[in-house]
Amino acid sequence: MPNVTVIGAQWGDEGKGKIVDWLAARADVVVRFQGGHNAGHTLVVGGTTYKLSLLPSGIVTGTLSIIGNGVVLDPWALRDEIARLEGQGVVITPDNFAVADNCPLILPLHRDLDGLREAAAGKGRIGTTGRGIGPAYEDKVGRRAIRVCDLAHLDHVEPLLDRLCAHHDALRAGFGEAPVDRAQLLADLRGIAPFVQAFAQPVWRRLRAVRAEGARILFEGAQGVLLDVDHGTYPFVTSSNTVSGTVASGSGLGPNAAGFVLGIVKAYTTRVGSGPFPTELEDEIGQRLGERGHEFGTVTARKRRCGWFDAVLVRQSCALSGVTGIALTKLDVLDGFETIRICTGYRLRGPQGERVIDYLPSSSVEQARLEPVYEEMEGWAGTTRGARRWADLPAQAIKYIRRIEELIETPVASVSTSPERDDTILVRNPFAD
Repeated sequence: MPNVTVIGAQWGDEGKGKIVDWLAARADVVVRFQGGHNAGHTLVVGGTTYKLSLLPSGIVTGTLSIIGNGVVLDPWALRDEIARLEGQGVVITPDNFAVADNCPLILPLHRDLDGLREAAAGKGRIGTTGRGIGPAYEDKVGRRAIRVCDLAHLDHVEPLLDRLCAHHDALRAGFGEAPVDRAQLLADLRGIAPFVQAFAQPVWRRLRAVRAEGARILFEGAQGVLLDVDHGTYPFVTSSNTVSGTVASGSGLGPNAAGFVLGIVKAYTTRVGSGPFPTELEDEIGQRLGERGHEFGTVTARKRRCGWFDAVLVRQSCALSGVTGIALTKLDVLDGFETIRICTGYRLRGPQGERVIDYLPSSSVEQARLEPVYEEMEGWAGTTRGARRWADLPAQAIKYIRRIEELIETPVASVSTSPERDDTILVRNPFAD
């Protein structure tokens, strides 16, 4: 049986939680391989809603769930999230949950720095979640991070603290802040260490063992390809690589482990926070999409910006991540629209005049100048909500789906018609290929 990698093919919030939950029930292992607790997945199972930020979605079904080394881990956020889920009846033990011992930690000083920078940035604000994700990744590549494995050796952590605090104290001084309280930080680490150590292990070994036994592994991505630090709308991106290729480095398994790459794609487009958004609708249609789609961030509760489906962006995301098939979500939100638009290209004006392009340029200056070129389609009067077969869909809804397939040059593997797990039209089962 092949492995499956799930990634968001837009700016995140595509409905990955439901799809991953559905797949997790058919997987033996679920692995988070990048990001941190800035991600947000909402699962609705049996009428119960579960909100996850850090834990892999498989934990709700009792599937072995692993946080890989590509994730930056806030241990206090992990403790709180586990406590919240246990309060909903979810059982979480070292038997069904593990954390890579080489995960970098998100510390209070990272959250401090994140907030100080955003507050001082003025119009240059990126719109981060303020949870310390970026600063933690900076310390990782700067080789001054404290990692999960260091929690077992806190009596020998002083040299690491020297290096870490030398960097952060200088930054804090620039903002007029006091130096890091090292004694308090060490006390905080000693307090959380036993909790995290109970789950810590070299997860690459465990993954290698279960893979050798023929286990089906589901790799769960966070955010979306358009927020990738290399390939997204830079600088309005997250601090990690969100493309499927990160599976290899972020889990400890080789590049051949990714298997079937499933791109999650919303039937329209949304974005949280700042940054370019060519198809954004700041009118009653955009408001209607937001209200019908309940477009508020799972983690931040911020209102999402809404717009028409952008085939240019999704085609580019599918190419960058080697997407095998897409899962189209929230089709029911488009029920009742007389006319539906799809962006098929961009009109770009610049010093050399005007031209139409079929890709997202890397320059933030050019991204801000993009104007969508639309193709119009007739909408449908019937409902798609709750549909579980093609025969249940209005003819125009099927035409819309088929046109999306043509424009993004990637086949549809499933269509989601409500937040409920079973309201899904399955075209191709990734685990069956």
